Amino acid sequence: MSDSLKNQPEPWQIITSETGPPLPLVTVRFDTVRNPRTAKEIRAVVFDSTDWVNIVAFTPERRLVVVKQYRFGIGAVTTEIPGGLIDPGEEHREAAARELREETGHTSTQWTYLGASEPNPAVFNNLLHHWLAEDATATHPLEQDDGEDIVVDTMSLDEVRQAVQAGDIRHSLVLAALARVMDLSRG
Repeated sequence: MSDSLKNQPEPWQIITSETGPPLPLVTVRFDTVRNPRTAKEIRAVVFDSTDWVNIVAFTPERRLVVVKQYRFGIGAVTTEIPGGLIDPGEEHREAAARELREETGHTSTQWTYLGASEPNPAVFNNLLHHWLAEDATATHPLEQDDGEDIVVDTMSLDEVRQAVQAGDIRHSLVLAALARVMDLSRG
């Protein structure tokens, strides 16, 4: 066994767990946990959430399909890739196709799974599944819910890199997906 595998922190023991109020996207959970190093107990906040998907969708012309929308947390419009929550009983591949269609009107028959990441393991308990959709074409009208006001656009790979370098695209989950399919550092 390598030294890096031997030198791991111990798991924290959960003493009690209570469910907080359900919120629109998550349920809050409060865990009383014991620090294995100090034996002190603290109250940790955990957001129980279903898994999410996001989609790197390229048109036949190799342009990235992006959505521009207002984000409540930062109080500004962002440029992102499509994505969202996985519905109960839905597979993440199905959710990716649904979210791409609903948010952008695009569909694709060429899908590649890019793996999963942990959106914020400090407080969230879910995964984000990244998907690549190639040859995505506009085939449907947008199906926005009451919390969305989306404008769909496309960007060349150079425009994407420039937007990342300029800080115009800085959503960490978008950057995580884009980095799986393209070099974001070249200008």
